[in-house]
Amino acid sequence: MKTMLLSLALAGCSAQSILSAPPALPSVKVHLASAATVGPAAFVPATVQAEQRAALSTRLAARVQEVLVHEGSRVEKGAVLVRLDDSDLRSQLRAAQAALDAARSQERRLTVLQEQRAATPSELETAHSQRAAAQAQVDAARTALGYSGLRAPFAGVVRTKLLAAGDLAAPGQPVLELEGLALELTATLSPVEAAQLHAGASVAFEASGSPGTARVTAVSPGGDPVSHRTLIRARVVEAPPGLRQGDFARLSLPGAASSRTSLPRTALVERGDLTGVFVAREGRAELRWLALGDESVTSVSVRAGLRPGEPVIDNPGALRDGQPIEVVDGR
Repeated sequence: MKTMLLSLALAGCSAQSILSAPPALPSVKVHLASAATVGPAAFVPATVQAEQRAALSTRLAARVQEVLVHEGSRVEKGAVLVRLDDSDLRSQLRAAQAALDAARSQERRLTVLQEQRAATPSELETAHSQRAAAQAQVDAARTALGYSGLRAPFAGVVRTKLLAAGDLAAPGQPVLELEGLALELTATLSPVEAAQLHAGASVAFEASGSPGTARVTAVSPGGDPVSHRTLIRARVVEAPPGLRQGDFARLSLPGAASSRTSLPRTALVERGDLTGVFVAREGRAELRWLALGDESVTSVSVRAGLRPGEPVIDNPGALRDGQPIEVVDGR
């Protein structure tokens, strides 16, 4: 009897487990993309941007008295860009200076009296302390007054004016956005591509069909943990005519010799900033993130993440990672 009850209980548990288990993904029929093997990756896409960028803010809570620049204005290092209302600060400085003058007078008077033994050393010591505290108040007021004018930390161009005359500026609130005149290229590379570059290396690039030269200033050692790509920065040394921030460029990779795979755009899957494909592997769809190279209207080249000859699923639609698949043909 006990054995029968135990068997029924186990059978009930098994049935409950089956009912609570998530449903298996259905198998879908897929077509393969028409991939092609092309030559070595001579260029990688890059973006032109300002090497120096700063959001200028104030340490004071004050009303904006005057903005001396506009968007697009070129400024020199140290130039005053914004003036804040400093009437309260000047009043505080005058009060602090008056207190300092009184403390100095008291210190001089007690010094004379102490020499005449008409004042105690402790009274003179207190006068010294009061004079030092008053001096500190004056120094603090002068320092705060210096923050009433926002100056350019480097020579550059004003990109954005966030406040105007009459607005109230709060401590830490951006007032202007300034960009330096020097330009740099930023690009993300696969580990193999990044291994060929190092800080100080000279690289060639193209922008708007014209050649230029840049010098590598930084290579990110760790890379992105999700895409496994490495960020590099290269300062523009010789710029093509009309090069400006936001332009698209093609960075030349010295010694690149590995073949690439070209895929139709219909095979791509986009998730936020990541781009990938589904690879047909052992009867299942495997999501693979990629680093892309040259692009055209209908196709893209793959710099990293896919080996030549791997079967890529075309038009994946709502396909999910690990879902069973049945390849219909090799298109």
